[in-house]
Amino acid sequence: MADEAGIDFLLPVGRWKGYGGATNFEGATLESTAWACGLLAATKKITVFSTVHAPLVHPVFAAKQFVTADQIGAGRFGLNVVCGWNEGEFAMFGVEQREHDDRYEYGAEWLRAIYRMWEETGSFDLHGEFFNLAEVEAEPKPFGVTRPLVMNAGSSSAGRTFGARYADVLFRHCRTLELGATEVRETTAEARTLGRDVGVFTPGFVICRTTQAEAEEYRHYVVDENADWAAIDHHMSMSMRNNHSLKDASADEIASVRKRYAAGHGGYPMVGDPDFIAAEMQRMSAAGFAGFAFSFVNYNDEFPFFRDEVLPRLERLGLRERAGAHVRVPA
Repeated sequence: MADEAGIDFLLPVGRWKGYGGATNFEGATLESTAWACGLLAATKKITVFSTVHAPLVHPVFAAKQFVTADQIGAGRFGLNVVCGWNEGEFAMFGVEQREHDDRYEYGAEWLRAIYRMWEETGSFDLHGEFFNLAEVEAEPKPFGVTRPLVMNAGSSSAGRTFGARYADVLFRHCRTLELGATEVRETTAEARTLGRDVGVFTPGFVICRTTQAEAEEYRHYVVDENADWAAIDHHMSMSMRNNHSLKDASADEIASVRKRYAAGHGGYPMVGDPDFIAAEMQRMSAAGFAGFAFSFVNYNDEFPFFRDEVLPRLERLGLRERAGAHVRVPA
């Protein structure tokens, strides 16, 4: 349905271990690159991302795996790079998590190796701080003459610099659209100092109903009546140890974010009727965001109404073209 409607991309979480609580939230997930391959084979236009923890996958294997997905999708594969934050998952692999800034140094060397395998012909050696690779060969290359879109969500100083230097799309959490506009300006300015242009996306969730009252009633049902607070608090405690966008948040802001976690992973809330949702997305675009990665509570039930009511409004506002063309980045 998303492909036929012209939605631009699908972005998965990359989880190996659940968050506990009564539901063990995200305890049952599919490996995201194999998932992407399946969806790319079944679709025609939409970009499908894989979310990959760089320290858990060797770059030679990863480069080949990503090219395979990109070939299957005829150039529609995207890579969301995670440099590390979930200690419990790393312990499952027997991998020790590095000190914070060192994670991004490792990620940079990992990604540079992959870029070389995507771009260079013949063989090469790479002798770095983390990898010693000899006579590396990597064929075929990504589909066509471009490389896959690369995304990153680092929020610390080291993470922001890593993303600005190596990624094409950067994620920034948006507490308010006013603060979000400042984030976009600062992020794009940092990238320009490195000679790069980047797009800034933000995550969030959509609850769209015929009336505002119906949408608010459903949010109450999801958050106040059915939230798994043990899983949410575990998720939040882990995120706040690593998410620098929350380091200066007040107690009231933390309480608000906690409710956002209950409805949609802590992202920006859009709750209302189709006119309200379209207007909020227009405000988000005016703040400078290039994209919005949003979830529903139940995709199959909720997406058709969003498709039929919100997407035409976005087209009339000039925020979307009728057909969603996927984005590629020059190699």
